[in-house]
Amino acid sequence: MEVVTVVVVRPENAHQARLLRLLRDDGPRSRAELGDAVDLARSRLTAEADRLIERGLVENAGPAASRGGRRSPLLRLAGTVRFAGVVVSPRHIDVAVTDGELAVLSRISEPADVRDGPEAICARVVELIGKLRAELGLHQLTAVGVGLPAPVAFAEGVPVSPPALPGWHRFPIRESLAADLGCPVLVDNDANLMALGEKHAGTARAFEDFLYLKLGAAIGCGLVLGGQVYRGATSGAGDIAHLRLADDGPLCACGDNGCLEAYSGDAALVREATTAARSGRSTVLAERLDEAGELTALDVARAATGGDAAAQALVRAAARRLGQILVGLVSFFNPGIVIIGGVAPGIGPVLLAEIRGLVYRRSTPLSTGTMPIVLSDLDDRAGVIGGARLASDHVLTPA
Repeated sequence: MEVVTVVVVRPENAHQARLLRLLRDDGPRSRAELGDAVDLARSRLTAEADRLIERGLVENAGPAASRGGRRSPLLRLAGTVRFAGVVVSPRHIDVAVTDGELAVLSRISEPADVRDGPEAICARVVELIGKLRAELGLHQLTAVGVGLPAPVAFAEGVPVSPPALPGWHRFPIRESLAADLGCPVLVDNDANLMALGEKHAGTARAFEDFLYLKLGAAIGCGLVLGGQVYRGATSGAGDIAHLRLADDGPLCACGDNGCLEAYSGDAALVREATTAARSGRSTVLAERLDEAGELTALDVARAATGGDAAAQALVRAAARRLGQILVGLVSFFNPGIVIIGGVAPGIGPVLLAEIRGLVYRRSTPLSTGTMPIVLSDLDDRAGVIGGARLASDHVLTPA
């Protein structure tokens, strides 16, 4: 595929970049407040702010509160600065458009099957973004961030040998979407995006070092160290789904046996729930199986929250496997907090209690003494907010 060069207005220097990120993260500020935050001489601050206004990245936003003299205008990111976050999962596509401060302006989600292939999914992503742009009256997006349930070579913007995305190996997603959308596109593993979303707008705002554990059809982990996503030497950091727990464990989608995902992913829950239903261990699941013809992870969650003992046992077993992996991660990385997202509705308390019990019991006191383990308060918004954050980090960095 031909590489398309997309021209985008970006800050000219580090001072401008810092001003833009402050306005993104903290909202409108007066020139005086910005000057205090970045420790710039007033003349230099004025010059840089005026230049950002000229370049269409910043605009005036009404008068600021008085600090004893004439009130100066507030500055904010320009209304033309708009980002999109996209999360592709094995079963659906989620797209949102945000303003410059990453507040979601409009969002759309629909079922999809990644087995249809990357061309079809990318075409649908472009269509959904087009719908949101039309709804919001947007001529152009500033940048787009895309998350995939797969290992992603971040520098190239391509998935690499993705078990959850058959037929997607090294498909040039970044170039394909950039050509159709006419703006920069960044592609990353979805757990990294969700970690970024938590850092920007969730519980993790107060932490520089944390782990984000993503559950669901594909398990993943986003590592944030020193306030930045840690991707590793080749962008493979955080790929915990295929860590082996047992040599003779169940077959995983990757072709190996005993992987974490084969024990604790949605497919594993459904597999074990189907066995429980057919063996007579759960009349609730058996009735649902007879009614629908097949079970889903949501069926297991509903049975568990309804008090079904077999379903609760399945959730606890999956949580214990997750806890086993987290023990090693917590001891090695020493995060300030562990945040868990992608949890099916209702089973959070059962899952969290099991994980906490194992991690706090088996990890070193120095690592866990002040470390909370919590459920995400952003729920399914973390990914699209994180996609917009990824896109904005790119655009708000000097070229």
